[in-house]
Amino acid sequence: MTPLLDVRDLRVTFQIRREGDLPWAKPRPLHAVAGVDFTLQPGETLGVVGESGCGKSTLARALIGLVPATGEAEWIDGKDLLAMSPRQMMKYRSDIQMVFQDPLASLNPRMTVGQIIAEPLTTHRPELGRSEVKDRVKAMMEKVGLLPNQINRYPHEFSGGQCQRIGIARALIVEPKLIICDEPVSALDVSIQAQVINLLIKLQKELGLALVFIAHDLSVVKHISDRVMVLYLGKVMEVASSTELYGNPQHPYTQALLSAVPVPDPTIETSKTIVPLAGDLPSPMSPPSGCVFRTRCPRAQARCASEVPEPEGSDHKIACHFPGPLTEAEIAHARRNEAA
Repeated sequence: MTPLLDVRDLRVTFQIRREGDLPWAKPRPLHAVAGVDFTLQPGETLGVVGESGCGKSTLARALIGLVPATGEAEWIDGKDLLAMSPRQMMKYRSDIQMVFQDPLASLNPRMTVGQIIAEPLTTHRPELGRSEVKDRVKAMMEKVGLLPNQINRYPHEFSGGQCQRIGIARALIVEPKLIICDEPVSALDVSIQAQVINLLIKLQKELGLALVFIAHDLSVVKHISDRVMVLYLGKVMEVASSTELYGNPQHPYTQALLSAVPVPDPTIETSKTIVPLAGDLPSPMSPPSGCVFRTRCPRAQARCASEVPEPEGSDHKIACHFPGPLTEAEIAHARRNEAA
């Protein structure tokens, strides 16, 4: 099957000036995304996880053209999205939509709900008449669980969960092939999170959508994703099916992330082994040599400082020189480093 999206060596670099730098000092590069590869099949959900600052949101913005990027992002028709000018990209805007993290901040407070949802239609389907646009907006509001008689209300009159439904309706109104969800439930209550996730799953099945789903909550990602990609400091650490990655994590970083996920069963929660992460995330302006995770890895060796590990494997890819479950001695070593 031809992938809907084939991304190769995606890189995003920002030129940063520090406070106090002299006017003639050269800006320093910040490597927010440092060579990411992945494919996305039609109708598939790819979960993207990692700590804050690992490049998840920057990756999403690069795919949709909100930040400049290098590399290749080949669409299903063979065109490279990253090589397009803004005018050329307009043709694909309706195929790739985005749902943002803050549901209220992403909506224009001066526009009614009907105007917000209709805006993509008036931009990408100018041939539609006013009555047809209104009918489509009402139908979409019903599809996402909103009442059509709320069409003339403003965003501040809705709850956070309802505002996110409005954002989803706005993304879906132009019938896209791919929706990029940038932490769409992180600002919502737990019960509302479940409703929004179930809505996305339902709509995906009905409409045949592909999703790139970015989140901090690994339990949410497990529920919605077909495959999961783990990022650290702008690089891919591990990619596998959701079942394989959660059941058999091979990278020490993935094991640490999964061990921190709370389990609702108190017996299991108190008996599980926690893999600590020593220290803080290094600065992307001066990443460690070799493996970027080595400064926090309990298994790091001399080779990790000199050689950059590349993701290896077919269905389960791991970017690690020494993959596999951590031993009790290595976990104890990580705990001593964390305490120090």
